[in-house]
Amino acid sequence: MLSFLNSRFLRFSGLLLALLWLAGPALAAEKPGKHPHKSKKDEVVTITTTQGVIRLVLFDDTPLHKANFLQKAKSGFYDGTSFHRIIDNFMIQGGDINSKDADPSNDGMGRANEGTVPAELGPGHKHEYGAVAAARMGGPAGTPSSISQFYLVENHGGAHFLDGQYTVFGQVIQGLDVIDKIAKLPKDERDHPTVDAKMTMKVEKLKRKKISQLYGFKYE
Repeated sequence: MLSFLNSRFLRFSGLLLALLWLAGPALAAEKPGKHPHKSKKDEVVTITTTQGVIRLVLFDDTPLHKANFLQKAKSGFYDGTSFHRIIDNFMIQGGDINSKDADPSNDGMGRANEGTVPAELGPGHKHEYGAVAAARMGGPAGTPSSISQFYLVENHGGAHFLDGQYTVFGQVIQGLDVIDKIAKLPKDERDHPTVDAKMTMKVEKLKRKKISQLYGFKYE
């Protein structure tokens, strides 16, 4: 059980744990309605990297994280950011605005007063292979999430020791092999890749039925 959680992972149990961005005020967002009408369409987020293309969908029952991520993806915020922290057999992390500049030493530190997103742990989504989850500073379950940094679970057996601790708000539906490639890039002692791991994002709205046909994703 979690055989990959050896001493190396204990060293990084601060994962998202020393995580790499500065706390700020909570994200101002409207509270979701009690039972919103489920649309027949959904957004597919495409992340393009030098290593290949990753596609993901976001969960309706984590509405604050979904709305925040989509807004940033559509606005171009993530274009030019990088996967700045990679741990093979664990996860790849990205989304910090600092990774756009030429100084790798500040990657993951975030910006002062950049805001947070309230945790959305209720739905019980798990850290499966390809899960999309929000980074945050260390602290108990319920600590707000980073407003921009996220990670993709690369361990094929999942990272279930994080279940209920960090908000899982989406799932990769294509490009799991690309996550594996990025996780295996050469890196320095800070787990920062020493080769290009930058990304661009685009968002496309498709019928849910079409998404299921194209990518095999099953909506509940």
